[in-house]
Amino acid sequence: MKPVAHKLHKNSLITLAGTVGVGKSSLTKALSNALGFAPSFEKVEGNPYLEDYYHDFKAWSFHLQIYFLAERFKQQKQMFESNLGYVQDRSIYEDVGIFAKMQYEKGNMTERDYDTYRSLFEAMIISPYFPKPDVLIFIDGEFSSIMKRIHDRGREMELTTSKQYWLDLYNRYHEWILTFKECPILHLDIDAYDCSNHASIERIVRAIEEIQANKDLRYLKLDKNYLHENKVFLNG
Repeated sequence: MKPVAHKLHKNSLITLAGTVGVGKSSLTKALSNALGFAPSFEKVEGNPYLEDYYHDFKAWSFHLQIYFLAERFKQQKQMFESNLGYVQDRSIYEDVGIFAKMQYEKGNMTERDYDTYRSLFEAMIISPYFPKPDVLIFIDGEFSSIMKRIHDRGREMELTTSKQYWLDLYNRYHEWILTFKECPILHLDIDAYDCSNHASIERIVRAIEEIQANKDLRYLKLDKNYLHENKVFLNG
């Protein structure tokens, strides 16, 4: 992806959110290349708990979430100290608001473990290493399209996971985004852009610019025709 000239702050933090298989890593790569920012990816390869987690949620949910929390803290510290622009694959807010909460509510994490996890999370986000993102990009799409992407990716641990798990996760994302207030939201449909298309990525960059330039703009959605389908302003 060739660079896109932009007016974003040089140390902007653009964070991507969305359910498993929605294409966060691909857009992270495309946007970081276009903006000249550093990418920050969620650590999946070499994760010592991930495969066990998909085989036994009850046994491994707490271990996995603590691992991700520790890795996220190290990432945040590195980003803060570098003072560079970053595009981040998945936010810490999803860890606590969706994944850990889901496993607790399903009985796969004890109340004691969940309270410990939340206590660690709350201690981390009040540190100076956790500035709020400038924009959270929520990647969304039809459930059938996301399931196709999971199937096409072909990770065995995901393919053997029940469809009901993915549907529950999908629905929880839609509930969570309605209550997310930490920073402005850019809402993208996976059918509204192409990571390999320069004009498509440029339109996303322009939307991020618009949000960063207008402090009262809290929500912007791009529809399949790249129109600004919906905007929500502070006190609007």
